[in-house]
Amino acid sequence: MASSASSLLRASRSKLVSSSSASLSRTFARSSPRRSLGSSSAARSFGSAVPRWSHGVDWRSPLGLRPQIRALAPLLERFHRRIATSACENPFKGNLTSLPKPGGGEFGKFYSLPSLNDPRIDRLPYSIRILLESAIRNCDNFQVTKEDVEKIIDWENSFVKQVEIPFKPARVLLQDFTGVPAVVDLACMRDAMNKLGSDSNKINPLVPVDLVIDHSVQVDVARSENAVQANMELEFQRNKERFAFLKWGSNAFRNMLVVPPGSGIVHQVNLEYLGRVVFNNEGLLYPDSVVGTDSHTTMIDGLGVAGWGVGGIEAEAAMLGQPMSMVLPGVVGFKLSGKLRNGVTATDLVLTATQMLRKHGVVGKFVEFYGDGMGELSLADRATIANMSPEYGATMGFFPVDHVTLQYLKLTGRSDETVAMIEAYLRANKLFVDYNEPQPDRVYSSYLELNLDEVEPCIAGPKRPHDRVPLKEMKADWHACLDNKVGFKGFAIPKDVQGKVAKFDFHGQPAELKHGSVVIAAITSCTNTSNPSVMLGAGLVAKKAHELGLQVKPWVKTSLAPGSGVVTKYLRQSGLQKYLNEQGFNIVGFGCTTCIGNSGELDQSVASAISENDIVAAAVLSGNRNFEGRVHPLTRANYLASPPLVVAYALAGTVDIDFEKEPIGTGKDGKNIYLRDIWPSTQEIAEAVQSSVLPDMFRSTYEAITKGNAMWNQLQVPAETLYSWDPKSTYIHEPPYFKDMTMDPPGAHGVKDAYCLLNFGDSITTDHISPAGNINKDSPAAKYLMERGVEQKDFNSYGSRRGNDEVMARGTFANIRLVNKLLNGEVGPKTVHIPTGEKLYVFDAAQRYKAAGQDTVVLAGAEYGSGSSRDWAAKGPMLLGVKAVIAKSFERIHRSNLVGMGIIPLCFKSGEDADTLGLTGHERYTIDLPSKISEIRPGQDVTCNY
Repeated sequence: MASSASSLLRASRSKLVSSSSASLSRTFARSSPRRSLGSSSAARSFGSAVPRWSHGVDWRSPLGLRPQIRALAPLLERFHRRIATSACENPFKGNLTSLPKPGGGEFGKFYSLPSLNDPRIDRLPYSIRILLESAIRNCDNFQVTKEDVEKIIDWENSFVKQVEIPFKPARVLLQDFTGVPAVVDLACMRDAMNKLGSDSNKINPLVPVDLVIDHSVQVDVARSENAVQANMELEFQRNKERFAFLKWGSNAFRNMLVVPPGSGIVHQVNLEYLGRVVFNNEGLLYPDSVVGTDSHTTMIDGLGVAGWGVGGIEAEAAMLGQPMSMVLPGVVGFKLSGKLRNGVTATDLVLTATQMLRKHGVVGKFVEFYGDGMGELSLADRATIANMSPEYGATMGFFPVDHVTLQYLKLTGRSDETVAMIEAYLRANKLFVDYNEPQPDRVYSSYLELNLDEVEPCIAGPKRPHDRVPLKEMKADWHACLDNKVGFKGFAIPKDVQGKVAKFDFHGQPAELKHGSVVIAAITSCTNTSNPSVMLGAGLVAKKAHELGLQVKPWVKTSLAPGSGVVTKYLRQSGLQKYLNEQGFNIVGFGCTTCIGNSGELDQSVASAISENDIVAAAVLSGNRNFEGRVHPLTRANYLASPPLVVAYALAGTVDIDFEKEPIGTGKDGKNIYLRDIWPSTQEIAEAVQSSVLPDMFRSTYEAITKGNAMWNQLQVPAETLYSWDPKSTYIHEPPYFKDMTMDPPGAHGVKDAYCLLNFGDSITTDHISPAGNINKDSPAAKYLMERGVEQKDFNSYGSRRGNDEVMARGTFANIRLVNKLLNGEVGPKTVHIPTGEKLYVFDAAQRYKAAGQDTVVLAGAEYGSGSSRDWAAKGPMLLGVKAVIAKSFERIHRSNLVGMGIIPLCFKSGEDADTLGLTGHERYTIDLPSKISEIRPGQDVTCNY
């Protein structure tokens, strides 16, 4: 075993890691047994000193228990005494200002930024002003200090220094895939409090928590008028236990709203209903802000609400009143000018912006949009761009509130008085942009500019959302992908078989598939189904195609899953839903469906034709993620496209087409029909939007949203505040995190003689680490379920079983498209057990290492953990015994999650990686860490011997 030179690795900066011992000295929080890089700065306290910030709950409640910090009853008493002397009243209370109503009286009081009389504030980006207002409002010189406020005011100079600041979001947003494990953790914490002799009912969210059940519905039934009801019945059959658990949580915990299944997609519901823009909390006014356990929480940025995705661990800390620790970000100013050309969609724009921003480099930064082109974008267009912030790598893609925002608030049913209050507050606090007035020069950390007139129709794929392909180049790009070696843009199909035709019988009808044949066409996802222009545009394409005699082939699995009930209403109002139905795009449910892998099974004849002939089949979806293995196991090529283009590709039946030169099909008169013949003009779409999207649709939809449906209302749940764990349950299982709690948890630890569990290349996503989709029948998770009497038809998905740690540990690194260098080119969820040389499922190999008392590490390339903000992608490796991940770079949220679960995220030094250092994964690894947490700092050099 050779030994490396010292300082081989550099500790990865994490927003959960405290950057100074001073911040650690301000808390009693200790490292958990698994925390190896120090306590979070977010763990600087257990409560807020601002009496009304936390919704009327006693600020001295020990509710800031971080799940991985040992909350002990004797410690709480000492803590209460400490906080009582440490915290003080808000030093900015003199800046509280009354906001008068035009007709007399006041809307409330607010912490005024103009009253600080600091000229630096006028130069701040609007997104940074929101951070500043939060710091001033929550300043108590304990959790949030005057020094923190000064850092933000001096943003122009301080952001380059990577300083850390605390931030308290106004609320937390969950969906059911990530919400179930969060509620499981809260229930587990209550049990721990109870065992320690303390009051378990003190475990409650201190800020509003909204949980929308949208990730469970699958496309089992498609192309049917009865699809919505049939899929919902199956959804409840599979998820009854999960849903009952969430319903129990909504009753057992205060400040928690659960929106029942069948209501819509979380981010569209947030945009149309939950988003406040400005809170009026018993007379205290402040900007709405939100963190969510879904990376596309950023969609709310299009409404001028600061919001972004975090891991479940960070979200739980925020729920329980702890400020989040974050690096004060740089802000990229993205200037928009001009106007989109006729026929170009918001989806084309967002795919173009995504490619530009990824090339520019915006990881860990805010992006703020401005310029004359803003007036040409509807609120829904802005939300589409904001939604894909994770795909271009930014923390936020922010659109400050302006007149377009106010118009949208009125359209979606917010009252005139509420909108008047929002406008008055934002204007008074310099948080409103009025493009009717001269605009001062904006100060940003860097700049980009896009003329909207230059945007052209495009799609993205076949394996990554930022691999944009102009529509006119698609055919050539597809053939290049067939030729290229296996990779993000390659399938390595030999030339002599690229023209292969797989003929089969589809329910008595002759059918055929080729490389590039479309087998799934899905109008899905929060990114696009919230935008009336592209949804009605899809309807117009279907209408024109029907009138000309074009028909989608019956073996293409088509589906339409709106993000809210409002979509159904305006599609029916416009008369276009019937044409979508004619083409097979019947509504299948209200949820994420295909975008998260809930695409359901393909017809057996189609699946067999693909598998037996090794066809590179394609899916085209109006989603935001197309990572390999995510959409469906049998679609190796997956393209993101606007809803109108989804319909067009479904009609063409292939992605191997040049829409400018080749016809989509033959019309009923025998003439060739081209894309231009069925593509609606911008004016046609605008007229449809104007006549069909009405405020009453939003009001009527959301008045009834919390009332649920018959199946939800029939769920019976216990009234107890402690959850009764069922040891036989395969959905909800008591996690092991608190079972061996001790009075004095161990401190920081290094890693000694660890084996390499997996050796990866670049762009390993959270879908690779912890898949959300189908449970393969031969996997360790399937074996576990079958041993407990669960039949394959009832496996459901990994995402639906995130409340059971036993299933999720077995599902870690279970993606069938996993490429592990230890397997020398073989693809799949297996690895080599180094001591014996045996090839095993990753879970089985990890169990062998654990049984022998041997630590493990993971080697990886760049962008490790990109994709969805999935806390199980950190929890799972921790349960497998992984102690460190050594990579070229990390995605922000995943890096924080690793730290939260005690896994050390380490970066190779610049210019180095496993290959340049000659690491094969067959070495043993020892990582030396300081024994004192106060000596561990992000960015410091760490020695690794191998």
